[in-house]
Amino acid sequence: MREAAVANTFEHRLTLAEVLGWLVDDRLVAAKDSDSLLKESRLQRISAHPLVVIADQQWKSLREPFRPLTLEELGGWMAQRVGLDYVHIDPLKVDFSAVTEVMSSAYATRFGILPIQVTMREVVIATTQPFLRDWEKEIKAIARKEIRRVLANPVDVARYLIEFYNLARSVKRAAQLGGPSGNLSSFEQLVELGRTNRQFDANDQHIVNIVDWLWQYAFDQRASDIHIEPRRELGIVRFRIDGILHQVYQIPTSVMAAMVNRIKILGRMDVVEKRRPQDGRIKTRTADGQEAELRLSTLPTAFGEKLVMRIFDPEVLVRNFTDLGFTEDDQLRWKQMVERPDGIILVTGPTGSGKTTTLYSTLKQLATPEVNVCTIEDPIEMVEPAFNQMQVQSVIDLGFAQGVRALMRQDPDIIMIGEIRDLATAEVAIQAALTGHLVLSTLHTNDAPSAITRMLDLGVPAYLLSATVLGVMAQRLVRILCPHCKVLQEASTVDASMWDQLVAPWKANRPTQLYRPVGCLDCRMTGYLGRVGLYEILLLSPDVKLAISDHKEMAKVRDLAFREGMKPLRISGAMKVAAGITTLAEVFKVAPPVAQPNT
Repeated sequence: MREAAVANTFEHRLTLAEVLGWLVDDRLVAAKDSDSLLKESRLQRISAHPLVVIADQQWKSLREPFRPLTLEELGGWMAQRVGLDYVHIDPLKVDFSAVTEVMSSAYATRFGILPIQVTMREVVIATTQPFLRDWEKEIKAIARKEIRRVLANPVDVARYLIEFYNLARSVKRAAQLGGPSGNLSSFEQLVELGRTNRQFDANDQHIVNIVDWLWQYAFDQRASDIHIEPRRELGIVRFRIDGILHQVYQIPTSVMAAMVNRIKILGRMDVVEKRRPQDGRIKTRTADGQEAELRLSTLPTAFGEKLVMRIFDPEVLVRNFTDLGFTEDDQLRWKQMVERPDGIILVTGPTGSGKTTTLYSTLKQLATPEVNVCTIEDPIEMVEPAFNQMQVQSVIDLGFAQGVRALMRQDPDIIMIGEIRDLATAEVAIQAALTGHLVLSTLHTNDAPSAITRMLDLGVPAYLLSATVLGVMAQRLVRILCPHCKVLQEASTVDASMWDQLVAPWKANRPTQLYRPVGCLDCRMTGYLGRVGLYEILLLSPDVKLAISDHKEMAKVRDLAFREGMKPLRISGAMKVAAGITTLAEVFKVAPPVAQPNT
């Protein structure tokens, strides 16, 4: 058995001398460096875990591939040395309510252990001391399950030991005080009213702790959205990371209701009103002091209020176009449009395709002290001091059309309209462009040429489109292969077939090698880390404008645009696949197919 070597070892705590001796024996660390560190630790009486002390030296392994001896690297090495599995603790995959029932926090602290999984048959317990096993028989007798020990990062165990138990204590206390149900917005929940009249206080310290914890982990995990969703028995918490939703926790409904109330209070929303949707916003700071803005949206559902928080990172405003995924050709074509003094520029794509980020990044570069940049949005996505931003207020009949008319009297140079939804908004946008303003706005269409069709369908005359629209950009977001773990592979038959489908009928050269995702700690074992844009930019050249004015079929306009250099979204994706940035599957998932250009 793998643990045979450990089982026969006497009970003791790891010592620095012991671990350094193993590293020297395995030819990972030089003997002179080991002796020097050992002498220094005795002089300074260092009491930290041996792996932490060694990791702080930032040594590199003496054996190929000469990797840095980080805490994770040392943990994996030691796990093999003592015959245990090594586990990286992912807090989003731990049911903290279940694991904290296995033992008390004092007991866990005493032995440097932390339960991380409870199943029908076993309890998985992370340890930092592989030679301390006295506790194992006691826990096995109490839990009446098999005990499986794994080795984990000492820093993680110390951190999560405190956080899991504090969080479980807060949730348990909140559930006891809040009663069986905290939501009374559906018939099923009204039936529960007879059991208790107690409502949990949203400002109670337990709820404050839970909400703070929720935000902290969302920021740590690079989440773009937090979903708090009521169900019949429990509340579900999900994070959207790189465009994919991950369920992370289940919370009692009474606690979930108090959390929603707490967040609504901070967002200056009506806490009492639960029958209609509401919007709000919160500005906060991450653990490292960076500002973050959250846009809140509530929705009444069958089992209570659903709350979605969209997280906006102010750093997206200072990202350059290369970071966003623009190629050199994309940047030239985009710059050709945005440097014009007047006209309309449209950005199109589905919800969540990065349109707002593109527009804000563009406006941030255009908003010099010499120009007046005004926006009308629904809602204001990110507050930016360099812009004059106005919020649509439907309750007082302040829509996009009325807002643009008001902005026209504010001496603007550049106007950003959140979305062109109707003919009235399209008409005022065209009027603003005709009177010498640069107008940027968004539409929801599949590709760039379809935006022209959409404007015509709204009722805008073709001659006015030809006179005012400078160009259209369609975009999508694809996940980026994690640079820390992606691996190169020979293109297989399946890959070749997918490539031919992707670029057909553009006859792009097929790469002989492609990258595939693997998964590591940096990307949370997903194989992807971050997202990048795919872009399709249609410039309205004189020939394209003439084709629109002559009411030619959109297929002919599209063919003309292709001949003038417009790359379809799938070709943009293929270029990023060939460059090792993303995968064929990602491009297929988001980029629409395109018809063969007529030659």
